[in-house]
Amino acid sequence: MSLRPNLGQNLGQNPGRNAGEPTADQRILELACAHLRQYGPRRATIVGIAEAAGMSHANVYRYFPSKEALFDAVALLWLKPLEQQLHVIVQGPDPAYDKLERALTALQHAYRHKRDSDPVLFRLLCKAFENSDGLARRHRNRVQGEIQAIVEEGIASGAFRIQDRRRAMALVFDLAHRFVHPVSIALDKDISPADMEFRAGRAIAVIQRSLTYGDPDFDM
Repeated sequence: MSLRPNLGQNLGQNPGRNAGEPTADQRILELACAHLRQYGPRRATIVGIAEAAGMSHANVYRYFPSKEALFDAVALLWLKPLEQQLHVIVQGPDPAYDKLERALTALQHAYRHKRDSDPVLFRLLCKAFENSDGLARRHRNRVQGEIQAIVEEGIASGAFRIQDRRRAMALVFDLAHRFVHPVSIALDKDISPADMEFRAGRAIAVIQRSLTYGDPDFDM
């Protein structure tokens, strides 16, 4: 189900709205973020968000068909730019070896920054991953798709000696899991940033070497 199925027909049709003024769905999202931070996902309600927006809860449902859909849309406010950043890295001119490092580093930095600066919304993502719900699956698939594009580029160019795409992807995510999985990053919150940076850099270097020079456990 689309998160925002009615936006096209409901927005941009208010001639009384001043230029630069937030649209109805943007206002709802802003208030949803505020309520989530103040009350948490269990106590934040559509009714409360609607009251803060000065509208009926039925009007909120015109834009977001459920509480879960609204919270997913809140998470997408920061996940979408991250996914776009990964896509820009993939489309860039750098060799696959460097792209992989940049992509994995961007992932861990984005997650760790959100964990530390906006813990309530980061926990929302962690909960989605724990429940393997639609938001988590879609985000994971997009991330894996970008990493897969880098791996395939490296294989096609001859930069990576491991020719089996499935095994190469498994190697990347097995070794990087601690640094690019939201739940793992949440569990490591008490480890200093410098220590995590060192450990992540070491893991990424092992991934790069294994893909570039081959791994004895893989069939070439």
